[in-house]
This record gives sequence, structure tokens and C-alpha cells, in this order.
Amino acid sequence: MIGQLTGLLIEQTEADRCLIDVNGVGYVVFCSNRTLTRLPRPPEIARVLIETIVREDAILLYGFADSYERDWFRLLTTVQGVGVRMALSILSTLSPDEISSAIMTADKATLTRAPGVGARLAVRILTELSGKVASLSDQVVSTVVSDAKGHNPIPQSTQILSDALLALEGLGFRRVESQPVVARVVKRLNEEDKGSELDLVIRESLKELAR
Repeated sequence: MIGQLTGLLIEQTEADRCLIDVNGVGYVVFCSNRTLTRLPRPPEIARVLIETIVREDAILLYGFADSYERDWFRLLTTVQGVGVRMALSILSTLSPDEISSAIMTADKATLTRAPGVGARLAVRILTELSGKVASLSDQVVSTVVSDAKGHNPIPQSTQILSDALLALEGLGFRRVESQPVVARVVKRLNEEDKGSELDLVIRESLKELAR
């Protein structure tokens, strides 16, 4: 099974795939829009993590810029009615952070922004993944509070992220605009050794949103 490819990015053949040359062999790799935009411009060396899908009639490669998106791809495909193409479509529309926040806060409307995800499928995603999202959400918060010196991420409760988003929503801010702000605030507070208490996170987030 192929788990990673590093080679010359030849071209992005379509909106959902690219061609990578590894030692003279060209691999067609399906990717989300988010991953494609993070790849270098052809022809340059690119590295993608690979999820290999074996079918009766084909071996398909799905590529990801980081392990967090790949893990969400795997998790989404465990939901009944979400195939690999649907999972990639969801990840092209919503970032892993947005999906995580939507599941933690039971936000069906955000999930239905993805093409092909209707109200019924959104409810199924919320229901089937609500008990599984915590471990991946820990990665979200741990990632945003990692410092630039290579220290280990500082453990944070996913409840702070969820509660801050809910509080800001109650004040009239849309979750899609407040989520990246909260992530930046948590990262900055921990880099400054100020901690990330909920009231402080909310206050600092409001300052940024008001700018």
C-alpha cells in the first residue's frame, strides 16, 4: 500500500486531482481543493500523504497535505452514505477545523454547505461522529497552540474551543468567521504563557473580531 508520495508535480490535471512523477512513474492523485492550493506550482517537488483505495476495477490514490486532513477523510468515510468522493467534496468545502466545530456544536447548517450533503446526511454525520470527534479535535487545539520552537504542543481542552464558539455565536458572530480567530487567540495566549482560560479567550477573540 502507498502511504506517501514525494516527486515532481507535473500538473494539476483537473480541479480534484494532480499528477506526480516519482522516478519516472506518473501517479494520478485525487485531492481536496484545500490540498491542491497548498501544493507548489508545477514543475516542483511535492510531498503528499496517501490513502490508497483498492476497488475491483481500480487502485485509487487520495492525497493530503497533512495527516489531520487525511484522518478526517478516514473518519468521514466511516459514515453510512459518505463515500470517498463525498468525503473529498466535504473537505474541499469545509476545513477540518470547521467540520470538527460543526460536529461538536451540532451545527447541521454548516455541514450542508458541502455539495451533496443534505439535511438527512448532515444529521447522520453529526450522529455517527459525535462520539469520535474528541480525539481528532484534540489535534486541532494541540496544533494551534504549538510554539514555533518545536516544543511539544500544550494540551488543551476541546471544551474551551467549543464553549468559546458558542459564546461568540450568541453574540451574533458566525461560527465560520469566529473559529479561525479563536484558534489564533489560543495559540497566541499560549505562546505568551498566559494560558487559555475561557473568559480570556472570549475577550481576546472579541477584540480581533471587532477590528
